[in-house]
Amino acid sequence: MTGLRLLTLAILFAQACVARPPAIPPAPLALQSVSLPSSGPTPTGPRIFLHAPAALAGHKARWIGDRQHPEPALARLLGEARKALAEKPFSVAEKTVLPPSGDKHDYLSLAPYAWPDPRKPDGLPYITRDGQTNPERDSISDHAYFSRIVSVTETLGLAYYLNGDESFARHAALLLHTFFVAPATRMNPNLNFGQGVRGKENGRPSGIIDTSSIARLVDGVGLLLDSPSLSQDDRDGLFGWFRDYLTWLRESELGRREGQAKNNHGAWYDVQVVSLALATGQVGLARETLQFAHKRRIGRQIDPDGSQPEELQRTKSWHYSIYNLQAFVALANLGDRAGVDLWRYQTSDGRSIRKAIDYLLPFALGDKLWTTEEIGGFKPEALWPIVREAAFRLQDSQLAAAAARLGGRQEDRLWLFVE
Repeated sequence: MTGLRLLTLAILFAQACVARPPAIPPAPLALQSVSLPSSGPTPTGPRIFLHAPAALAGHKARWIGDRQHPEPALARLLGEARKALAEKPFSVAEKTVLPPSGDKHDYLSLAPYAWPDPRKPDGLPYITRDGQTNPERDSISDHAYFSRIVSVTETLGLAYYLNGDESFARHAALLLHTFFVAPATRMNPNLNFGQGVRGKENGRPSGIIDTSSIARLVDGVGLLLDSPSLSQDDRDGLFGWFRDYLTWLRESELGRREGQAKNNHGAWYDVQVVSLALATGQVGLARETLQFAHKRRIGRQIDPDGSQPEELQRTKSWHYSIYNLQAFVALANLGDRAGVDLWRYQTSDGRSIRKAIDYLLPFALGDKLWTTEEIGGFKPEALWPIVREAAFRLQDSQLAAAAARLGGRQEDRLWLFVE
């Protein structure tokens, strides 16, 4: 009889434990030591934050199991990586126009939509023509070079992780060393002179959008960490640069003002802060920024009907609605890695990332006509990566069906990050 009572009590105790959920869900295993390690993958795949590590690891396993039949996206990636091996080292120090500081290591770019004032003999100060890019912007190469170092690092990092060819990692290490580490060529970790306007401003808060793709750079470096080609000095130099740039983003006047932006600039600012915080082990900062994004970004930049009012005011309204939503997708993906749910978050009056997707879908699918100004031409296919990513993250069959209707090339790189 005593044994029966003990057994009954044990069963009741076990049931109570199962029924009682934890007050605060534990952080994902990979975030227990979130700073990028010197080598080796996380328990769930490679050390990346912007995309799902397990999905990429699954594609690698399939490739290893059948190297005769690479997926179209992988075949294209490897081809691009082989071409990238011919890329010569480059840096912001190559420019011939010196920034106002006189230091060629300081990043310098011109505002894309700033044009000479035709009413002034010297054209100064420049005036804004929204959505119309002034070709003068390309006279200074820093913005193109930063985009290029992000792109080539991501390409070579992915190719190295998936294929294991050390030549990819070795070349990526050379390019990264030149751009961020070598004293003679490195970029200073600031954007004090980003998107200047001639005759008006040497640099603007909105210039910080020039580094909006830095989360891809962080992941590209993370994919290289298992390689002996990336020396410890270069690892230290890269992560030191990440930490210093994050500090500049948060503490400089330009950075603080950009963080207050109410349109896509503010969302992309958060993407940069969160990705750099995760890369450098500052998990608390990453989570705080993501939690704040619930109301500051989703709650302010998306209307209850799903429209994005700040972006609809632009002369390229479709383009910027997509661009802002891309930032929200990036934030939500980073949130998955940091234990903060943005994908399913909804305000009391119905504002959400999903609602923003649903607002744009009928236009992309041809069920509605986009009547807001779009001088760049309406491109419905631009929504496909967002819808496909959302279908994967939310495990949503309706979004998957919509993505199928939108199309999407099988060689698109996104396929390597979804299952």
